[in-house]
Amino acid sequence: MGVRDRLRLQFLRSTAALVSPQNPPDGAASRRILVMRPDHLGDLLLSLPALQQLRSAFPQSHLGLLVGSWNEELARRIPYVDEVMTLDVPWFDRQPKGAPWEPYILARREAERIGRQDWDMAIVLRPDFWWGAQLAVWAGIPQRIGYGFPETIPFLTRVVQYHPLWHEASLALNLVKAVTAGRLDPSAALPDPRLALTPGDEEYAARWWEEQGRPPRMVVVHPGAGAPVKQWRADRFRAVAGALAKDMGATVLVTGGPGEEGLAAEVAGGGLEDGHLRLVGASLGQLAAVLQHSVLAVGVDSGVMHLAAAVGVPTVRLYGPVDAARFGPWGSGERHAVVRSPLACVPCNRLDFSTEELSYHPCVRSISVEQVMNAVRSMMPARSTSDAVTG
Repeated sequence: MGVRDRLRLQFLRSTAALVSPQNPPDGAASRRILVMRPDHLGDLLLSLPALQQLRSAFPQSHLGLLVGSWNEELARRIPYVDEVMTLDVPWFDRQPKGAPWEPYILARREAERIGRQDWDMAIVLRPDFWWGAQLAVWAGIPQRIGYGFPETIPFLTRVVQYHPLWHEASLALNLVKAVTAGRLDPSAALPDPRLALTPGDEEYAARWWEEQGRPPRMVVVHPGAGAPVKQWRADRFRAVAGALAKDMGATVLVTGGPGEEGLAAEVAGGGLEDGHLRLVGASLGQLAAVLQHSVLAVGVDSGVMHLAAAVGVPTVRLYGPVDAARFGPWGSGERHAVVRSPLACVPCNRLDFSTEELSYHPCVRSISVEQVMNAVRSMMPARSTSDAVTG
């Protein structure tokens, strides 16, 4: 721990000692529970099992979910929460860093807003989110549950051990278990958690589906990712798309988010004359509804791959710098396949490489087309007679 980190830890402990109420946790009195999940899309979607467990244990409580504004649309489609609040937290909003004191000023201001809602409990799902735990103290939330990070501990009334090698979904479930113990039958299995798409989402997808002629055996190829180091080569994605169409009789839909029009066009090749469809710039709800019509989704490590899983679509995912054992697919291995880079340095869990550094970190780009196609063949459903007639 460096000098700056030690000074910050000392400051946080001093702050917590001055203002932190020492009420003992009491889950039975939790009429209003606020869950903090301020980070990225994939992190939010990997929290679905925990949110489902929380709702099952507290069916009469009012559950709130605090997310970044970029996740608001999807958060409102999570059927286990009653209210969605937004807060663009420093470090997750992908904005330039400001003055060192600005996060504390923001926390003070937002604590006043959140404190007016009279929450009984805050569950801090982000493992190292000391800023959110501090905000919960300043908001006067008497019960605060989170992980045992040194910076976070001073602000918590219940500390849960952090297991650095556990999957993110398992961590969230274990944290929620700290407040749901005794409220759920441990032998009772809950259904796979799913998003609840809106009628507008479904209408968009139905209209799009009809306009495309109801393509059979549609496979979604999503080449984009939030960090350049996680991206695969566009020509290799194009080769996979071609093999899916020519060798496996699939209709390929290449998707992309805002600003990814060029990437989607490069992967799709010449466009419709190659038999590949494109969908770029749809909202996340619309994209999720279209994804439901596909038999498989193929892409790099991204929130969209977690989105596909959240609407019940099998996936094939390419992983490099990020540890798939911690942030990979959640659920049955029969429904999701991971293709890992063969390089010895994988995973390094670092994403902030500069453009100049990318050529020295070819982890995802070292994955071959054949590796991906082997995974695709293992996941692709058999072609039916009706597909052969209409495809």
